[in-house]
Amino acid sequence: MASHDDEFVEFAVAVSPRLRRTAFLLCGDWHTAQDLTQATLAKLFVAWRRISRQDAAPAYAMRTLLNTFLADRRRRRASEVLTAELPDRAADLAAPDVRLAVLSALATLPPRSRAVVVLRYWADMSVQETAKVLGCSEGNVKSQSARALEKLRVRLLAAEAEPGPGARPPAEPSGRGGAGHG
Repeated sequence: MASHDDEFVEFAVAVSPRLRRTAFLLCGDWHTAQDLTQATLAKLFVAWRRISRQDAAPAYAMRTLLNTFLADRRRRRASEVLTAELPDRAADLAAPDVRLAVLSALATLPPRSRAVVVLRYWADMSVQETAKVLGCSEGNVKSQSARALEKLRVRLLAAEAEPGPGARPPAEPSGRGGAGHG
């Protein structure tokens, strides 16, 4: 019989890639996504013995990730100013592709709206599942989805109309010596 620590390590290895991808969609930066994933896994490790049903652990992990993201955004709001572009770029690149435009538009949404969009349309959760994870009503999920999608449409249409510098979408850093992505 495996120890609780061994069970957690096995779980963490299995769930980390999905958490990291979801974290990236929430925050828009691979380094911040990695930090968010690590903070989530640390919280999960502390609570691991209390998670009574291991089949509920992935949902618990997703909820912990979202709570950590939203708490971080509330704290960070007053102290940090994030920008979409790096300073002193060497040259303008070709027009941005669709993925970069979508990520940029996602970054304009408030954290809770962004969480709703990511859960509903990237993680493919139902309205009921999203409401449960976020701890809100199904009507709230529906209205936030509608408002967020409208903002995204407006933003993406505006981005399409503007010719401007772009770049290839950011790639996830492997950190595993060339091994495939998780």
